[in-house]
Amino acid sequence: MDDKIKKLVLRLMQVLNSSNKKLSFMMQLFNKVSSRCSRITTSCYSTSFSSAIKLLDKSIQQDIHNIYGFVRFTDEIVDTFHEHDKELLLTEFKKQTFDAIERGISINPILQSFQSTVNFYNIERSLVEVFFRSMEIDLRQKKHDVNTLNDYIHGSAETVGLLCLKVFCNNDLKLYEELAHHARSLGAAFQKVNFLRDIKNDVVNLERVYFPKCDFLNFTLAQKTAIENNIQKDFDDAYKGILQLPLTARTGVYVAYKYYLSLFKKIRKTKPQKIMQKRIRIPNYSKLLILFKASVRTQFNML
Repeated sequence: MDDKIKKLVLRLMQVLNSSNKKLSFMMQLFNKVSSRCSRITTSCYSTSFSSAIKLLDKSIQQDIHNIYGFVRFTDEIVDTFHEHDKELLLTEFKKQTFDAIERGISINPILQSFQSTVNFYNIERSLVEVFFRSMEIDLRQKKHDVNTLNDYIHGSAETVGLLCLKVFCNNDLKLYEELAHHARSLGAAFQKVNFLRDIKNDVVNLERVYFPKCDFLNFTLAQKTAIENNIQKDFDDAYKGILQLPLTARTGVYVAYKYYLSLFKKIRKTKPQKIMQKRIRIPNYSKLLILFKASVRTQFNML
């Protein structure tokens, strides 16, 4: 081969390699920006969850941010965008989500992050589908009976617990199957506590009544106690699962559990009439104390 041709071929290969490296760098940059968007979403919407995620092993923190960002944005569609066509927005977002998962790419940074987690951990599409189904229920159903409430909680909360469990188990299917029931219980407990905490907004602003056969304008102690006893069972079952989680996830999940358990205990001490008057909160100094105590207990294996 002529020396000039050899040099030309060599130069061409160098240009191609340089272009590939540039494309690879730009893709890494895009993924980095997308990941950062998910982390910002978590920190802006929930300081409690953001703090808990920081206690997970660094290898899985980003994936939980990715799941939270996706769930948060979907929830915003049905709960916040009142001046827009929610059904249309949800339909479009659902299609964009599944397109992102199938293609392995999305120009929406939240969906780009989410699809990367779904595909890396081989998360079943059915879990994502069930989650969207509950979000669709929120758009058209204002009151629930026992069956519809259970279906709704399964999709909106228990499924989120299962999505996170997929990450915690790191593709260990046997461990996932052993802990799935406990993950569902934790998700259900969180959701039901949210229902009690947000009763005023749900009933007055969104006209939603999640708990069956309850008139929250005349909320009785007996009704409140029955709901709380049911939630306590979920917390008790969830705790058993936390003890069996891999060390990479146990501290972060335990802290989130303790946050919500503390909120639940405060709600239990609040009279039914007060629940409708104000949103129960845990002050920041209490959150810091929970964080410290939970970290110490898990560090010294005292759960």
